[in-house]
Amino acid sequence: METRSLGKHGLEAAAIGLGCMGMTEWYGHIDEKQSVRTIHRALEIGITLLDTADMYAVGRNEQLVGRALTGGWRDLAIVATKFGHRRDPETGKFLGVSGRPEYVRAACEASLLRLGIDYIDLYQQHRVDREVPIEETVGVMKELVDEGKVLYLGLSEAQPEDIRRAVAVAPISTLQTEYSLFERHVENDILDTCEELVIGFLAYSPLGRGLLTGRWQTEADFDEADTRGAGTTYPRFQPGNFEHNLALVETVKAVGAGEGYTAAQVSLAWLLAQRSWIVPIPGTKRVERIDENAAAVELMLTAQELAVLDALGEPAGTRYPEASIPAWTSPPLPGT
Repeated sequence: METRSLGKHGLEAAAIGLGCMGMTEWYGHIDEKQSVRTIHRALEIGITLLDTADMYAVGRNEQLVGRALTGGWRDLAIVATKFGHRRDPETGKFLGVSGRPEYVRAACEASLLRLGIDYIDLYQQHRVDREVPIEETVGVMKELVDEGKVLYLGLSEAQPEDIRRAVAVAPISTLQTEYSLFERHVENDILDTCEELVIGFLAYSPLGRGLLTGRWQTEADFDEADTRGAGTTYPRFQPGNFEHNLALVETVKAVGAGEGYTAAQVSLAWLLAQRSWIVPIPGTKRVERIDENAAAVELMLTAQELAVLDALGEPAGTRYPEASIPAWTSPPLPGT
């Protein structure tokens, strides 16, 4: 598996990572044994970065990743987790974003315990707390590095000014933000900021929450536990938007059809071609999808194919419900 440098502080990861969120919440039926097998398969074939967060299933996702890493698997993994979204431990209700130093320290200790590890490879601020200066939040993150509890630091969904203020306080290795053929707002200035400051980029939802795989064709394809069904959470899955977006996926499928590549592989290959320091972290809980995603590194898209994909057109619907976006971005993200 090809590796890529993430930042200038020594972090290197395989060119494709694994997002673990859907293994425990939101994306349908949960099968933890299958998810553990999926994590093991990823590590077997050289996928190294496992991305989780303390808010995913209110800590249960970290516990799942921790169980998967027992028995010698820990040495093969780059464990990336996040803090910042607070949820009620009993009800799961969202309680807001916190970047308070005392909260960051407590969250790190709790994540270490749930993961069952001695240190976190990459610790990321999940969302910037607009009530706390980012310098205070990142300052305590740096203290965690100095104490050996964390190796590398990252941000998530931060804006260029946030990033600049953060790097003035601590070594920031990564920025994690949504990026895909269906979500390209980072191309306005965020990627340029990362390049200038030598910060690696983790592209979450690189397959448009599954839309870009072409797997979902009708409402009946979603089980009752999947929040994507009928667009209950994500506007791009709402009736009308859903059909429009599936029509765009047909173009993506066509690009890979001649060489036998899937729409998912084409979508990931397009991301890999954008910058040499981008690592997509597609989420899956199935072994066969791990192998499919990993094979995307073998696809070298031609200039003509890249041009076709660049001209794909805008998806219908915003990536999140518009009412939720101002809570964690300032200013509002372009294109949403």
